[in-house]
This record gives sequence, C-alpha cells and structure tokens, in this order.
Amino acid sequence: MAKSGKSSASRIAVWGILLLLVLGLAGFGAGGLGGNITTIGSVGETPITVQEYQQSLQQEMNLETQRRQQRVSMQVALQEGLDVRARERIAGIAALSEEARVLGISVGDDEVLSQLQQVPAFQGPSGTFDRESYEFALERNQTRPAEFEDSLRLTAARQLLQQSVTGGLTVNNGYAETIYGYLGQRRSFRWATLSEDLLETPNAVPTDAQLSEYHSENAAQFETPEIRKVSYAWLTPTMLEGSITPNEDELRALYEERSNEFNQPERRIVERLGFADQAAAEAAKTQLDAGEVTFDELVTERGLTLDDVDQGELARDDLDGPIADAVFALTEPGISAPVETSLGPALYRINAVLEAREITFEDVRDELVEQATADQARREVLNRLDEVDDLLAGGATLEELGEDTDLEFAQIDFSAGLTDGIAGYDNFREEVARMNEGDFPEARELSDGGIFAARLEEVVSPTVPPLSDIREDVVAAWNVSETQRRLTQMGEELKAKVDSGQAMEDLGLTARTETDRGRTEFVEGVSGALLVGVFDIKDAPQTVIIPSDDGTMLVKLLDISAPDLTTDEAQTFLTQLSQQGSAGMAADVYEFYGQSVQTRHGLSLDQVAINAVNASIH
Repeated sequence: MAKSGKSSASRIAVWGILLLLVLGLAGFGAGGLGGNITTIGSVGETPITVQEYQQSLQQEMNLETQRRQQRVSMQVALQEGLDVRARERIAGIAALSEEARVLGISVGDDEVLSQLQQVPAFQGPSGTFDRESYEFALERNQTRPAEFEDSLRLTAARQLLQQSVTGGLTVNNGYAETIYGYLGQRRSFRWATLSEDLLETPNAVPTDAQLSEYHSENAAQFETPEIRKVSYAWLTPTMLEGSITPNEDELRALYEERSNEFNQPERRIVERLGFADQAAAEAAKTQLDAGEVTFDELVTERGLTLDDVDQGELARDDLDGPIADAVFALTEPGISAPVETSLGPALYRINAVLEAREITFEDVRDELVEQATADQARREVLNRLDEVDDLLAGGATLEELGEDTDLEFAQIDFSAGLTDGIAGYDNFREEVARMNEGDFPEARELSDGGIFAARLEEVVSPTVPPLSDIREDVVAAWNVSETQRRLTQMGEELKAKVDSGQAMEDLGLTARTETDRGRTEFVEGVSGALLVGVFDIKDAPQTVIIPSDDGTMLVKLLDISAPDLTTDEAQTFLTQLSQQGSAGMAADVYEFYGQSVQTRHGLSLDQVAINAVNASIH
C-alpha cells in the first residue's frame, strides 16, 4: 500500500470534503427512502452513494439558484439537466477512487488525524482537537466517524493520484513568449476617416430593380424574429398592495425588529495597535504626541496594514470597561492613551465620532407601512401558488383564473428582444422559451415574489416581409450600403496616391498619427474596427482600407514593435502565462485520464434508485 505524508495539495482536497460536511450539505430535504436504497450505482467496486448524489445535486441546484436569484425546484433541476451534471461529476470522482483502490494508493492514520486536528469545528475550548466536538459535528450531519475518515482517505488518495498523473507537466518557454509577443506587440500608424461629406454628390435614388436585388441578397437583415404567441395569467405583489392595510401591531413589531437600525448609541470608528509591553506603548504615544511619527507609520513598522488594525464601528458596550473609558474619553478624532487589554497594552486611534441616533416610530411609520404592505403582499401571492396549481390540475383555464381569482389574464406576442411587462422577468422568458404547444400550464414563481402560469398558443416562424411592406427600411439600408461602397472606391483611389508618396493632408484628409498603440487599447472617437484592422496588417509599411459602421478609414501602418521580454513586467507576465498554461494542460490531461479510467472500470447506474432519490427531494 502506498502512503503519503502531508502535502499542500492533499490538504486542500481534504479541506474540501470537510467544508462540505461542516456546511451541512449532506441533508437538504431528502427523505422517504426508508434506508433501503444506499447507492445509485458504482464504478468497478467503488459505490456511488445516495448521500454523494444528494450532495452533488444540491451543489448544482445552489449554483443555479444563485445564478437565477430564485430558488430552483427539483422539477426545474430535472428539466435543466442538473441531475445529469451531478451524476457525471460524482461518477468521475468514483472512477478515480476506484483507480486509487486498484493501485493501492492511500494515506495513513497519522495523516488523517493531522487533517482532523486542523479543523476549527472539531476543536474544543482549548483550541485543540476535541473528540466530542468532532463526533457531535458528524452526528449532526448523520455521518459516522469511520465513514467520514474513509471519505478523507479516498479524497487524499485521489489527490495523490492526480499528482502522479499531472505532476511535472509544464509548457515550454515558447508558449508564454508567443502569447506575450502577440498581446504585447505595438504598432504606429497614420489614419484618416473617409466620411460621407467627402462624396461630391449624394447617392442616386435606387431603382426598383436595385431594391429588389438588395432585399433578396440581404434577406437575413430584414427577417422578423420568431414570435411565440402566449396566453398567461399572473399576479404580482404590486397588484395586491392597494388592498392591504397593515395593522398597528404589525408595524410596531417591524419597528422593534429594525430597532438596531433606527436607534443606535454613540459610536466610534476605531483602529487598535498592540504593543509588547506598557513601556513600548508609552514610548509610541510620546512619539505621536511630539509629531515624530504617524500612526500609519507605526502600523507599517510592525509589518501590519490598516486592515489588520481596523476594529470597525464600536459602541461603548462593545468594549471592556477600561478600553471603553479610554476610547470614549475622546470626543473628536485622535489617539487614546495606552490602555491595558487582554492581549497586552494598546493604542486606539479614533477616526470618527458617530453621535447617538434615535428615530421614533412616528418618523418612520410611512416607511414601515410600505415595507409591511410589500411583505404581506408577497406572502399572500405565494400563498396562492398551491391554490393556482390545484385549480389548473382541476381543469381551470388561464382565462378562468383571470375571471375567478386575483390573477390577471393577458396575451403577449413574445420575441427575444421584448422586455416590457411580464417579458422583463427572466423566469417568464425562460419558461416561454421552454414551452411547447399543447403543454399543460403550471404555476411558476417570478423573481419579485409574483406568480404566473402560461400557455403557448402558436409559434410564428421567422419570415422576410415582402419588399412592399418594408420599402422604407430597405431604401435606408441600401443607402448605407451604397455610401460604404462609394467610400471604399474613393479609398482605393486615395490609397494608390498615398502609396505613391503623397501625404494624407495633401489629399484633403484630416489625418492623425498613433504611436506604439497596443492591441487592446482604445482610440478615442473611432470604432474599435480601427485597431482590429491595424493589427490584421502583416507588414509595415503598408496602406489599407478599413471599413466600419462609422464609415471607411484609410490607414498607413508605419512600424511594428515587438515587446521587450527582459523587463520585470514582461517576466512577471511570462511566469503567470506559463503557470496558467501548465495548470490548464494538467487539468486537460487529468480530465482525459479520468474519462479513460471510467471507461476501463465501467460505470453502472441504477435508474430505479436514481428516480427514487429524485422523487424524495423537495
């Protein structure tokens, strides 16, 4: 059996599993399995447990909840394939665990104990590992010590396996130098804009044949978006607020709940700098009073930053008696006399004095009414969610919901660019994009606490309207295209003259010179197409025409400068690029290795068990 001592990589992996446990991800509303189902599959002889699947799925749902800013239900998780992602992740982990088992890779008891001793949640009052605290934390998460320690061993073994597969993988120097050479290259050039006012005559009036040809050749430019005709019924808290009047008891309770916000004692914004002994603190205070040193300089001398000494905003009750007396003796910003604390002598700098604040109930009554009304409206709307679901399940139509309940019925011709009304809610937009004709309407939540149910009536495919219906739009687009064509033609004529040695100014152009411009810079007052086009030129000197939405630009590239790879900035960048490239290559190799391992050992999934777990999650 191969064993390993401590390594930073293995500690990171072990801390990952410890964090999952301490955060309590093991249980999140799954039940009803009766203990009969313990695994959902296996890779070789390594089982994939129900708990691992639950944890992985919860992580996926939490991430999606954060992205949407709204709780993701199990139904949505299944629709979005979050369960598939969760299974793929834990199957990959199980495959690597199986490989480590087959190869005999593990860590010893001493390493496991060492990792356990570093977890604050497992420490007692003395700050050392406490068996009772450890067992209590595990019991709270329904995990036995032996199971948890086995998980630690497996995690550490996988980390050792990863190190053996990816250790020493580094990109060669040419990788970073090529990228830096590309990003750091600089170019000097002269340029002038060819605008419409340089044309001697306006565009001719297009003929019907020209418009018909342009309309036909640029059909995609005039195509209408897909229209999804949707009927819906919805209710938002705002719709109910007019009918809600909070009672006095509710307002008083809300005022008490926010009392710390409305009523605050006198406070100080404080920084604390500790010293080894009283003599050192007094000597520092003497220097400060004499102006020989500043508080900031004292902080720096100690190898600290202002963030390290910042104590934040404190009231008298937040401090021990002697410290409070010293700090609150100052009625304006300044530095206290040395004061003894439980951590030794210290000086306190008071950066601001915040007066006590008392805001009466009457002063904030209107604000409380607004909040209480909005809160009650949100509760009432969400309380109707199950009722609406039941009505729909019982055969009620959306139109009937609009007639018989507080929900409002409406219809919308929805397209991707529409953001008015209910189309402004991401939840609604996602639901409409997912729906098919004939789908049964279901109650859904909106991000502001509202609810809705929708029905797709018809999908109108994108179409190109006939020329007669959009003639003005086609004429306008043709004119833009014709102007661009004429300016490009003029540019080619001017380019030939510049190439022959004539200056841009001699040709009646207003030219600018740009020196040592970088690829990612921005030239004020002109389209980004300018620099993109400049860096597309292969050699200097060379003159080109660069079209853009703003017109046409005549550009002469004067010089190409390679970056200096010997500067400190370049060396730092090269080191970072090499590290990132090596890490990316290692990740790719490890991913391919994991796929190979999983194929070699074989993945077996029990769909009945998976369905049972999914059904038990609420």
